[in-house]
Amino acid sequence: MKYRELAFRNFTTVFTLIILLTPKTALAQNPLIIDQFTADPTARVFNGKLYVFPSHDIVPPKGEGRAEWFNMADYHVFSSENLTDWTDHGKILDQKDVPWGDPTAYSMWGPDAVSKNGKYYFYFPTRIKGAANGEKGFSIGVAIADKPEGPYKPQPNHIHGVEGIDPNVFIDNDGQAYLYWSRGEIFGAKLNDNMLELASEIKTFEEIPQKGHIEGPFVFERNGIYYMTYPHVANNTERIEYGVSDNPMGPFTHRGVVMDESASGTWTNHHSIVSYKDQWYLFYHDNDLSPDFDKNRSIRADSLFFEDNGNIKKVVPTKRGVGVTSSNSEIQIDRYSAKSNYGAAAVFLDRLDPFQGWKMVINKPDAWVRYNRVVFGKEGPKEVKLKARSLTGGTVVLKLAGEDQKEISRVAIQKGGNWNVFSAPVEKEVEGIQDLIVQLKEGDGVEVDWVKFN
Repeated sequence: MKYRELAFRNFTTVFTLIILLTPKTALAQNPLIIDQFTADPTARVFNGKLYVFPSHDIVPPKGEGRAEWFNMADYHVFSSENLTDWTDHGKILDQKDVPWGDPTAYSMWGPDAVSKNGKYYFYFPTRIKGAANGEKGFSIGVAIADKPEGPYKPQPNHIHGVEGIDPNVFIDNDGQAYLYWSRGEIFGAKLNDNMLELASEIKTFEEIPQKGHIEGPFVFERNGIYYMTYPHVANNTERIEYGVSDNPMGPFTHRGVVMDESASGTWTNHHSIVSYKDQWYLFYHDNDLSPDFDKNRSIRADSLFFEDNGNIKKVVPTKRGVGVTSSNSEIQIDRYSAKSNYGAAAVFLDRLDPFQGWKMVINKPDAWVRYNRVVFGKEGPKEVKLKARSLTGGTVVLKLAGEDQKEISRVAIQKGGNWNVFSAPVEKEVEGIQDLIVQLKEGDGVEVDWVKFN
């Protein structure tokens, strides 16, 4: 039996929770994972399923790691078939299992994973045993598995000649694999067919902007165009930029920005871009679960689109994220698609335990919140339930977000300070995929945890 340590840093106080660790499914919007900190997500499609390989931010045991800095000791892998239900397959690699790595470095930073030759290759950076602090002490290793979820066996040596972090592997249509990484600049080289050694001279991509910090390369191909994407501090914090080329080794011509600097002020952003079931997605991170400490981050995903000429349309972060939500699950309306400009706000259920998630506070008459892409069964629901509370009592109206905003139910929230589940009949027929509006019609304020249809 294994256990996962969950930690949250709120200024100088650390609250540590221990929960049972078994492969499990969690419903999520943005952030995708809410029971632990995750960052630097690489998304890959294996066997018709989408897998995400992130790094794992933690607060290390007392006296270990680096206070007030990034601390990562291991990796998990998550998978989903619908981008809504995510399964945690557990820990796939620990710093103590890396033969060449420093087992006390807490520097298992952004990884990648690819499939070739019937095997799965997991690429990760960490500090070499005996190396001094700093990026020059890093190299990139490989762990190999027979399945995407592992178990992964780390190789005895790191990749010779590679000094740096943030590995990214791109396999071209002809089967040739390329390794990219960063250390102040972005570097790249061909990989041997064994996926463990360099097969060419190392190239420095000097055409990538040199002013300001740069890291985290991610390369992909679409319609014959090769895209080099990367986080770059052009102003204050990292934004995601990109260049294009007709060759995976460049040169790359700068084209623009994929995602602007985070509104939260989180200094880093580290990403991947993947096509899944005919839709492109950007996976990235922010500090949703740790607003006071941006070294504890959480992975996110939003849809990505292209112009006709191949340029990437800028992605605007959302709380709603991607995927559809079943009407008979607990719909977390605090991960809204839109809301009124007054009287509606998402806040933590418990500021000291962010892994509990959020609630929606609606405290002005006619204030509303909209949650997109709820899928209803063919028969349609008969009842709606709200987990809610209100000190004064109130009435909540549920509508569909069509032109006529058809009202489908009214739920009376009784006066009281404790959370309760309130129900009401669904008065109109509802089927298919709908956008839902929750609106306060009577009362001075209602807090809503979730909405569910039966």
